[in-house]
Order: sequence, then structure tokens, then C-alpha cells
Amino acid sequence: MSKLIRFNAFQMNTPGHQSPGLWRHPRDNSHQYTSAQHWTELARLLEYGLFDAIFLADVLGVYDVYQGNIDAALKHGIQLPLNDPLALVPLMANVTRHLGFGVTCALSYEHPYPFARRMSTLDHLTKGRVGWNIVTGYLDSAARNLGLHQQLSHDERYDLADEYLDVVYKLWEQSWDDQAVRHDKKNGVYTDPAHVHPIRHQGRFFNVPGIHLCEPSPQRTPLLFQAGTSKRGTAFAARHAECSFVSGPSKKVVKRYVDETRAAVLAAGRQAEQILIYAQALIITAETSEAAHQKYQDYLQYINIEASLTLLSGWTGVDFSQFPLDATIDYIDSDAGRSALASFSAADPDKVWTVREAAQFIGLGGRGPVLVGNPREISDQLEAWVDETGIDGFNLAFALSHETISDVVKLIVPELQRRHRYKTHYTDGTLRHQLFGRGNHLPLNHIGRQTKITAATVQTELAA
Repeated sequence: MSKLIRFNAFQMNTPGHQSPGLWRHPRDNSHQYTSAQHWTELARLLEYGLFDAIFLADVLGVYDVYQGNIDAALKHGIQLPLNDPLALVPLMANVTRHLGFGVTCALSYEHPYPFARRMSTLDHLTKGRVGWNIVTGYLDSAARNLGLHQQLSHDERYDLADEYLDVVYKLWEQSWDDQAVRHDKKNGVYTDPAHVHPIRHQGRFFNVPGIHLCEPSPQRTPLLFQAGTSKRGTAFAARHAECSFVSGPSKKVVKRYVDETRAAVLAAGRQAEQILIYAQALIITAETSEAAHQKYQDYLQYINIEASLTLLSGWTGVDFSQFPLDATIDYIDSDAGRSALASFSAADPDKVWTVREAAQFIGLGGRGPVLVGNPREISDQLEAWVDETGIDGFNLAFALSHETISDVVKLIVPELQRRHRYKTHYTDGTLRHQLFGRGNHLPLNHIGRQTKITAATVQTELAA
């Protein structure tokens, strides 16, 4: 039996996300991102369409690589202005029952102790529907605004990430026992001190001696997303990720990422089914093929090359204003987004991209494919991508907010359901349980469950 196809909605708390320039379209309403109603309407739409989650991207810096300043980013609305994604989660959770929330938070710039509390709070408020997209960051501008000269090197950021995860696992999984909270009014004991443990973490990057501030949330550890596809990023995903997000312009590129990720997961002692892989895509559809292609041609008019290159420069750390539009893109090893540049060069050696072609490609939907057609044609393409690459589903970008996602819900979801390739109802429970059907918590063989406060530490603490 063919596996079901899964959808997440790829969004950002900004007027310009993955389709730079499309905010100028008369039907686009992404400028309403500052309105609570904008997000609650989207949440209801996604739940009606049985999406797994809304996947909220984020950065803490600005795209200032292009021409060495932020002027182009400001002018073209390149993920700027940008609001905090976490504040959206309670709004959307309040109008839904099942929709999950994958929130991007860069661990390079926030101490794990307060971050662990923020995520536990969201997990409580959503009744276990929150996930964390683990990123290390890629913008030097973020590092500078947080008091650093520049960000750590690519691999050093992953060294920090490994320790960061060690800290939050101890806080989420080990600090409070399940029976810690008694809420015993008769005996006047709210929390039993014997069942709450300081983690006493001392490491290269962090010292966290105390306890987690929150009682155990429904999932304890939020569902873990990860989006890095560099060699180091893949190794990190193999150890930690439950869901992986990949981007690539062709099936060949995406299949390579999928195969490498699943092999790394198995080598890490986990089962292949313990990770779901979503690929980025943009769907442009209408009732007829002709209408869909007309819509596509309409959208193409709003692509702005300078805006696209501003985005690509920020992703890669390479100032593309220096190169002629007809120059070819060669692989350059940078400390920004290695996989972003590799997806246009080394990852697919059979395709030679010019700067202009890359800008036009990412100008509509980012680094994933653009699928155009009527519901039957789109569903054929989605099935081919899943069956030929091994992905489990798609992180769907949008051209126009909320038109693009509404078209998917109204036209594509029913067609996939008729083909028995899309779910027809949600499963009750936490986000982790909905996706994997195995309970609320990390599986026992996950590194987060294996990270322990040492027995000696606990004995010392109890003796005190």
C-alpha cells in the first residue's frame, strides 16, 4: 500500500518569506501578518485541510550580504520587518484542536535555560502540539547584534548545538519525575522535592546547575525538527531529529539528501521510520490546467531579480551583486548556508545554473520545485516526488497569502484523498503521537531519553 502524503505549511511572521516580490501582487495579503486574525484564519484553514503542522521559519538577523548593506532587504521586504514566531502559537492553538506548530529557534543566540522554559510553556498551552525546528543560525548580522564579532564557524555551531541539546534534554526529561507534582491540598504539598533534580551541567559552552522551572509538559521534549543537509547537519539530524526538512530543485537532489539522512539515522542506532522527511515545494493550481498555468504566468511577473539575489546572498554568505547575471554558480564553501549553495551546484553536477536562473528559480517558492497544474496533474507530481525520492511529505511554501494554501486545501487535498494518499481525519493526542502513533514522549532509543543526570549527582543532591 502506498504511503500517505503529508503537508506542513511553510510560513514566517513577515510580509516577505519564500517568494520575494510577490507581496506586490494585488491579491496578496501577507502585509496583514501583524494581525491576530491573519494567523487564526490560516490556522483554521490548515486544520480544515488536515495539515500536520504550520512550520514557522525565523531568523534573528537581517539579509545584509547583498551589496554589503540592508537597503535591498528593506526595499524589497526580504524577511523584514520580522516578528517573533513563538507569540503566534497560543493564538493559533486556541482556534484549533489538532494542528501542530513547528517553531524555528536559533540555539546559537539564546541560553538553553530560559529557552527550555519557553518551549515547555508552549507545550502546556497547546496540549502537546508544539515542535522545535533546531537551527544554528547562518547570518553574521544576528551575531553582531547579540554582541559577537561574527557567528561561530559552521561546524563549531554544531558543536555548540550538541551541548545545547544535552542541556535541554536534561531539563525536559530528567529534572522533574512524573510523580513530582502532587497538588496535595490536604497535606500542603504541591511538589515533592525528592522528585525534582538539579541537572548540574558543566560543559564547554554552558553551565546550568539548577532545576527546570516547569513541571513536565505533555511531550516533555517538543517534537524535534531539523533542516540542515550539510555533512555535519545530517549527522546532527541522525542523532536528534524526528522530522527533517530538505530543500532542493530536483528529485535527484532531494533523493540524495533523503538517502544520506536515512542511512545516517540507521548508523546512529535508530529505525528509519523514526524520522519523517518533508521537502519544500510550491503548488500552483486551479480547476483546469489552463487556469493554473495562467495563474503561474501571472505570478512570474512579480518576481524581482534583485530581491531574489538578496535572499540568496543571505542564505549563502556570497554577495551575488558582484557577479554578472549570466555567470555560472560554482560551489563556494562558506560558513553561512552550505546546503543552500550546494543545492544549486555540487549536489547536482548535471545542471549548470547561472546567477539569473537561480534568482528566477528561488523567486517563486524558494529552493523547492514549483508544481503547476490542475488537481489531477498536481497529485500525479506529488505522488511521483514521494515515490521516487522517499520523502514523506511537503513543507508547502506560498506565492500569495492565503490564496496558495487555500487552493491546496480546496483542490489538492480532496484529490489526494480520493486516491487514498492523504489522511481523512486527525488522530487525537500530542503532535508526536499524531505523527508516529507511539505515545507522547521521545522513544527510548532516542538520545534525549538516554541523556541522564548521573547517579552520583542525584545521590549527592538527595543527601543534601
